[in-house]
Formats: sequence, C-alpha cells, structure tokens
Amino acid sequence: MKGMVFTELLDMAERVIGEDGVDEVLDSLDLDSGGAYSAVGNYPCRELMQIVGALSDRTGLAGDDLQRQFGGWMLQRFSRSYPQFFADKTCPLQMLDAIDNEVHVEVRKLYPDAELPRFVTEWLGPEHMRMTYRSERPLMAFCHGLIEACMAHFDARARIEVLAAETGKAAVFDIRLER
Repeated sequence: MKGMVFTELLDMAERVIGEDGVDEVLDSLDLDSGGAYSAVGNYPCRELMQIVGALSDRTGLAGDDLQRQFGGWMLQRFSRSYPQFFADKTCPLQMLDAIDNEVHVEVRKLYPDAELPRFVTEWLGPEHMRMTYRSERPLMAFCHGLIEACMAHFDARARIEVLAAETGKAAVFDIRLER
C-alpha cells in the first residue's frame, strides 16, 4: 500500500489528537516500519489497519466510522492536489465513474507497482449509479466515506445504500442523487 495513504491518515489524526498523541499511538504498536512512512514508499495494509484500530481505541470512534472520515479527508486532499480530475465533471456521479478509467490510469503511470482497488460503475439513469468496489484490503468503509465526500464536494445530496458487502473488501453501493 502506498505510503501516501499512511501519511494522510497520520496527518488527519494529528488534527484530532495532536502530534504527541499520534506518536504515542505509533509507539504502542509493533510495526515493521517502526511507524516511519514516506509518501512514495510501500507498506503492508496490516500496518494501516493496526493504526486505524489504535486510533479507534484512542478516540472512541468505531473503526468503520474512522475509515469513513478518512475517505472524506482523502477526497478533499485529492480535489486540492489534483483539481484537473474534477474540472470537467458537472456532478459527483461523473467523478465516481472516472475513478477507474481516468484517475487510476494516471496513478498507474506514476506508480506502476500500485495495488489499486477496482471501481466498476453502472449507470441506471442520469442521476442513479451502482458502483461495485473490490479490493484485497478491508477498506469498504473508507470507500463509503469517499463517496459521501464526493457528494459534498459537488454540493449534492444523495441516498447511498450498501446493497451487498463482503468482509470490508467488496461492496455494491447504490447511489441516487436527490433534488
């Protein structure tokens, strides 16, 4: 897993529990990396899950809720760092539809070794989409938060329903924009 995910999670955590709190969390864990992450490095997902668990314990926020907040954090970071991906989109469903076919294509150019999740979209109408998320990593709640934040980014309201989920590694989201 790319180190950028780790560095962003720790940045988000610092805003909540402070730098000392993050250091205490990392020091409490037995991490192969020692808790030192570079944005361009690769690290095992199990370390990310250890950190999420420890942050959950520290803050009292359920792990899935923490992942959802982190998904929102990452969408905001992406929109500021890579505005070109958002520029020609007029609605959040277009952005979600572009994740695999545009965003991940560019990520693979920069990081050919990146192990990216799959996002398969099916348009059921102009304001209705079904999105299937698949990953080897248990980050379904992160994906849910990303979808919610995408709606907020475009100032849209939507009904987001999880139709099916498998151990956090796969999910089918039914997303219907609301007026």
